Amino acid sequence: MQGTHISGLDLKLLPALDALLRYRNVTRAAHEVHLSQPAMSRVLARLRELQGDPLLVRSGAGYVLTARATALQPKVAAAMRELRDVLRPHAFDPAQEQRNVRFAATDAQSSLLLAPLAARLAVEAPGVTLRVESYRADTLERLVAGDIDLVFALDSTQLPPATHSELVGTDRVVLVLRAAHPAAKKRWTLADYAKYPHVGIALAGDGLSEIDTQLAAKGITRRMAFVTPYFMTALTAVSVSDAVTTLSQRFTSAHAAALKLVMKLPPLGDTALNTTLVCSAVRANDPLLAWLRALVREITAGRKMTAAAANRA
Repeated sequence: MQGTHISGLDLKLLPALDALLRYRNVTRAAHEVHLSQPAMSRVLARLRELQGDPLLVRSGAGYVLTARATALQPKVAAAMRELRDVLRPHAFDPAQEQRNVRFAATDAQSSLLLAPLAARLAVEAPGVTLRVESYRADTLERLVAGDIDLVFALDSTQLPPATHSELVGTDRVVLVLRAAHPAAKKRWTLADYAKYPHVGIALAGDGLSEIDTQLAAKGITRRMAFVTPYFMTALTAVSVSDAVTTLSQRFTSAHAAALKLVMKLPPLGDTALNTTLVCSAVRANDPLLAWLRALVREITAGRKMTAAAANRA
């Protein structure tokens, strides 16, 4: 076989060679690899041609191995073991993983989802480290390029074609204001959006959102008094002023009591806020990333909120 290029090899010959070297019997070797005896005899002839050696020679009622065949036997057996390992489905065990996983997330997603995820990993996958970074204008491009592993996004986010996304949590937006706010006990209308200053979230933009589109359709403009990339900062700012904000119900509920905030259902056409977890399409079947997405779904399922949690005053 010296000088033979690997692309010219017939790997189907390897199991037959392994069986012949072990059994030293054409009939038994043929039975193991599911060939007829004549077919195995043809395979042996082909192997002899490739090796330039008879491999098995008749001795009395059976066959014995040539020196070349004796030298080949442990190598062929090892090659068969390696080949079976390559073709065997990988048994994923999170406890054995040793990897860094990079997320792009807001501070709200980090506290609600990634903090409990890290607690799970400490027990179930201690070799996995979560690395979280803020959103950037090129976050999705970096995801496709492989610089980030997973990105949280809304289900309305326009994604590049080379991505895979799945829903991991449902939520809604609520209007948030301090309990002592002048409008805390009244039913909010669209017109009220123009009466009070607002705190906006800007991850990679100007802080304007679909809310402003809906208000503009009614000839209403809200004044942005403060724009921040941090959800916790937005809640804190609202808690000490007459500014209001419109944020995730789940995140606000986690801090409303401590910051003395109230939540109202905003007079908007659509208050759904559904979260997806996005990865590059080529890595969608990565066992670790698939497992992490499933864990995030478990965490969000355990934090379900109801509409009754919002103040309908």
